[in-house]
Amino acid sequence: MDGRPLERRVGEAVIEYMGERATRMVVFASEKDAEALGVDALEGLGLEVDPITKQLKKAEALLAL
Repeated sequence: MDGRPLERRVGEAVIEYMGERATRMVVFASEKDAEALGVDALEGLGLEVDPITKQLKKAEALLAL
């Protein structure tokens, strides 16, 4: 690495999981990157990770007053 920031392609993707569908902005990975679904995508689908089972589940709605 020469100290310059990595250039990444950015675009939109339609993500569907557990009956929920959302269009989210994504950063396309290179071959050596780990596979991950970002927090923004999870929140856009109304999902969260259960810390005990490590499985995705529907998020409980929080109301901001």
